[in-house]
Amino acid sequence: MTISLDRRQFLMGSTALAAAGALGGISPALAADVHLRLYWWGGQARADRTNAVSDLYAKANPGFTYDKEFNAFNDYWPKLGTQVAGGNAPDVFQMDYRYIVEYAKRGAVQALDDYVGKSLKLDDFDKDQIEGGRVDGKLYAISLGANSVAMMVNTDAFAAAGVDLPTRDWSYDDYKAKAEAFNAKSNGMRLLADGSQGGDPPLENWLRARGKALYTADGKLAFDADDLVEWFKLWADLRAANVCVGPDDQALDATAAIDTTMITLGKAATTFANSNQLIGFQAVNKAELTMINFPRPKAGVGGGHYRKPSQFWSVNPKSANLEEAVKYVSFFVNDLDAGLILGVERGIPCSKAVRDKLAPTLSAPDQLSLNFVSNLGDLLGKLPPSPPAAAGEVATQLNTTAQAIAFGQTTPEDAGPAFIKEAQDILDRAAAKKG
Repeated sequence: MTISLDRRQFLMGSTALAAAGALGGISPALAADVHLRLYWWGGQARADRTNAVSDLYAKANPGFTYDKEFNAFNDYWPKLGTQVAGGNAPDVFQMDYRYIVEYAKRGAVQALDDYVGKSLKLDDFDKDQIEGGRVDGKLYAISLGANSVAMMVNTDAFAAAGVDLPTRDWSYDDYKAKAEAFNAKSNGMRLLADGSQGGDPPLENWLRARGKALYTADGKLAFDADDLVEWFKLWADLRAANVCVGPDDQALDATAAIDTTMITLGKAATTFANSNQLIGFQAVNKAELTMINFPRPKAGVGGGHYRKPSQFWSVNPKSANLEEAVKYVSFFVNDLDAGLILGVERGIPCSKAVRDKLAPTLSAPDQLSLNFVSNLGDLLGKLPPSPPAAAGEVATQLNTTAQAIAFGQTTPEDAGPAFIKEAQDILDRAAAKKG
């Protein structure tokens, strides 16, 4: 998936509004009818919560109406890229940490610094979550919650197989050691989804736990071909030992939608995800789910996780209702009743006041998400720098390469160096366009 867009497509006219008087505080009601287009990725559970908050905002602001649209993650970005290139992007849209640099550099998202303390309230926001939305010192996105990578676990499948649930200390070797006993009673279900075909989060976690990273602060690859050969061989071995699903099954999960993940389709007892997704996963899974950290590379090795902005709201600089779009975002992340509606489906709220209001009301799955992110212990490391603009294209190439290995079209030994060259070419092309 390439989100690399031509610079000229992003040339923005003036973002100043004729009546821009006002960068004042949130008014109790809109001065005139205002219509906003909203766009986000996620499942139906997220859509229901988002629409409920938008209805709450409309009730507090007579004259406000909205259009809403959502997509699975992999379908979301091509459509947003096309809309931005065509000059018809939504007023408010979700943004990911992976793409924030690219969209900010191209002028596709509004800098929000001038609104802070006025129509945008961030008084009690977690500082690390504010910083996560900055590019080159400017604030382009507002975090909707803190999360971490996590594995969704089908507890019923483990119980039926008579295998203990994974613990935070399990390594990839531990999953391999449990596979024979699990497979004997699993009716074809495997222990793991294929993490080599899950984009770059599993690889990043594995690298970080080994003291490395995906990217340097200046946007270069922070790993080499030997690292990647080892990573691809790990998954080739897991497939050969029937620890994870085969390529034909994994190919069913082409959109990164919760509905098509290996755990939801009954193909694997665990799947790679993010902590805030537990609610969405449980909504479409009859089995009881829990959550655990990604496997450790080896016993006693940790530190691969970090508290990441789960996603952001960003604002279209060309919005005809720029000021009101910012007010909507501020309401979304600060209003206490909105916080009760949203829960932790998008991650742990960044506002302390919202967290304090929400905590006593949480359901068991919500409380599990809160506790998971709050108690990562020795697994927790620092937030990495924002990835380079072409990181999404690199992640797509990583997935393509992993699929080719899984289907026997190449080997880990050949694929590792080839990917490094391809990834570097992608980053070089992006840098040349920027220059």
